[in-house]
Amino acid sequence: YLGAGTSGRLGVLDAVECPPTFGTPPEQVVGLIAGGERAFVKAVEGAEDSAELAATELAGIGLTSDDAVVGIAASGRTPYVIGGLDYARGVGASTISVACNRGAVVSGHADVAIEVDNGPEVLTGSTRLKAGTSQKLILNMISTASMVQVGKVYGNLMVDVMPTNEKLVARAQRIVAEATGCSAAEAAAAYDAAGGHAKTAIVMILAGVDAAAARRRLDDAGGFVRGALTSDQEA
Repeated sequence: YLGAGTSGRLGVLDAVECPPTFGTPPEQVVGLIAGGERAFVKAVEGAEDSAELAATELAGIGLTSDDAVVGIAASGRTPYVIGGLDYARGVGASTISVACNRGAVVSGHADVAIEVDNGPEVLTGSTRLKAGTSQKLILNMISTASMVQVGKVYGNLMVDVMPTNEKLVARAQRIVAEATGCSAAEAAAAYDAAGGHAKTAIVMILAGVDAAAARRRLDDAGGFVRGALTSDQEA
């Protein structure tokens, strides 16, 4: 994700929520905001006007043709975003633009252009309002659909949720129970045996295998629970 101001903050927000929600490594979904991390809490004047800055930052994280860049610009003409998308296309990365104006300039710099016409803001020019809300919904859709496609979801369940506190441990155990139809006690036992990994516990219960076999099945299926359950390998 790449953006300035509110657009950049929304990209950072969606990116930082992916590791706890989907168990992704921090470098898999990255949010870049014009002006750097300090711009998240305090505006950095002029940063969004630099097309070169985005290119430098994308080069700094090692962007390659295997990656995708989502440029977010409510106005549809932010130089920082346009420069970043142009750099991304130059290295062969996939590019998507998100704008809140029809016929946005930024749309011509992306492989896929998403344009949402929100109409006038309640406070003229304050794109943190309707435009910001629209952008948040779009980014939710992009990240959720992406995580479904890489096996982080089973049904409508977050089977790779990171159990970083007591609340999330309980949630992970409930996910195991809901996915398998087992009792809470059985889910908790399988979850513990799986080393606190809900996805592994689900495969253990549904395939009738131990934790090691469940992990092998998941590895062979690329992390997809459904594929692990249809595996014909030895239990």
